[in-house]
Amino acid sequence: MAEQAEGADRVVVGVDGSDVSREALRWAVRQARLTGGTVRVLGAWVVPQYHGALGWLPPESTDEAALEERARDELTTAVEETLGPRPPVEVRTEVRYGAPAGVLVDASRDATLLVVGSRGRGGFAGLLLGSVAQHCAQHAACPVVVVRATGQ
Repeated sequence: MAEQAEGADRVVVGVDGSDVSREALRWAVRQARLTGGTVRVLGAWVVPQYHGALGWLPPESTDEAALEERARDELTTAVEETLGPRPPVEVRTEVRYGAPAGVLVDASRDATLLVVGSRGRGGFAGLLLGSVAQHCAQHAACPVVVVRATGQ
């Protein structure tokens, strides 16, 4: 891979597979193309926790390698379906363990721009701004662009 020129934009975008995160990915690629930058696509994964009538229940699987691989496969699929086989800029994908907001804020330290969707897969569809987008806007170490879904 070609080395990134000093001072070139490093656009980080969070993708969870939702439609709005795919819109954010397209926006990030257009921005990087305009500025000669690269795009780093991040996904986050955690060991799921389940709550039942009796309280906390252990997850069905604690195989961290399998959970990480599933997250990687879902991210790769989302990027390929959104951008096709030959994106117009350099695109790197990465999955990290942790809460999405924390993973993105941490990545913002090495970025010139952080791009997120206004809401992801969370259950509160009526909110104008989801918790991850809000946390990133408040705590990121670089400018943040919040992309709204088409039709919002």
